Amino acid sequence: MSFLFFVNILALLFSFFVIGALLGAAFSKPFRKKLLGRLQEYRFLLTRSVRNPILMPGATPWTAEAVLNPAAIVLGGRTHLVYRAIGMDGVSRLGYASSGEGFIFDDRPPYPVYVVQNPRNSKGGVRRYSPVLYPSGGSWGGCEDPRMVAIDGQIYVTYNAFDGWDFIRVAFTSISEEDFLAKRFSRWSAPKLLSPEGERHKNWVLFPEKINGKFAILHNLHTTDPNHVCVEYIDDLAAYDPKRNPIKSADPAATPPRAIAWHHRMRSAGPPPVKTEYGWLVLYHATSENEGHRYKLGAMLLDLQDPTKVRARAQAPILAPDEHYENNGKPGIVYACGAVVRDDTLFVYYGGADKVVCVATSPLKTFLDALLEEDSPSLSPQAARIS
Repeated sequence: MSFLFFVNILALLFSFFVIGALLGAAFSKPFRKKLLGRLQEYRFLLTRSVRNPILMPGATPWTAEAVLNPAAIVLGGRTHLVYRAIGMDGVSRLGYASSGEGFIFDDRPPYPVYVVQNPRNSKGGVRRYSPVLYPSGGSWGGCEDPRMVAIDGQIYVTYNAFDGWDFIRVAFTSISEEDFLAKRFSRWSAPKLLSPEGERHKNWVLFPEKINGKFAILHNLHTTDPNHVCVEYIDDLAAYDPKRNPIKSADPAATPPRAIAWHHRMRSAGPPPVKTEYGWLVLYHATSENEGHRYKLGAMLLDLQDPTKVRARAQAPILAPDEHYENNGKPGIVYACGAVVRDDTLFVYYGGADKVVCVATSPLKTFLDALLEEDSPSLSPQAARIS
């Protein structure tokens, strides 16, 4: 090789060095940080399963219109879902399914496991499924959008008791873990209402353990301070009477919009909080200013000792309704009611388009690291997971 060849190679390398230095000087530090964040994005993707939807409407009349918005819990080595189903009669009931690994739900009884008897307006004549008249998922009555926790050997399920637009309240029922695992679903406790009479409330969630010896209810994300949420503490859920000591909670629908992080309006809490070493992980539903019709999922961390305090918040949505199964029904809806951790992986169970049940996952530690670093945990547009 000639001397001239080596000179040309050295000149080329020097040119690359100069160009790199100039580019590094030209780009601002925030730009470089953002670029580095994009390159590292695959560390903490919240990824849809290739098996989505994992549950679809069934052949039975009570599941014929939709299955959606599942509660989730891990017990006995299996993931258990209690999902909302809408029947041909327009009533919402709760169904059950379980899985050994969190993706394939091979145990799904053909009957509902919880039914609210005698809806208040049931004597007003036969009603039928109508997403236009009843956009609350399409049902005109029953139990909607369950959330589930296990505390001291007892399973608690909170849900929205919907019986017309003048009757939207939060209720709960409970069953022992032993009866739940044995599928003795006739042993649910009688339903009890938590929210006050004459007020419109939905989507209150229980923390999965007592805090300072009391049941803790996350009942509102809206405060005058965006760094706080509303938590109520109750000694005994079974004995609680909302008439004597009502929980004071603002109606999110009546709360003025406010720009926080990526969203313009917070809608509601999603699954019950997930306890982590860094704090309570809370996923929530919100809409952005220019896309008020699209429900997206946000994430924040609450302080372990004082869960009214927000420690960190994702600056971008972690889940958005971009797939066909999240739009083929009521367009633009992802709605999560269940989240569990298995083998250090976060599983988020959600309803797509008010029609089907789906799941997305992320390694928990990298997700939390990204959240604490004020990066934006994000969702892969492709289903990159093999499971």
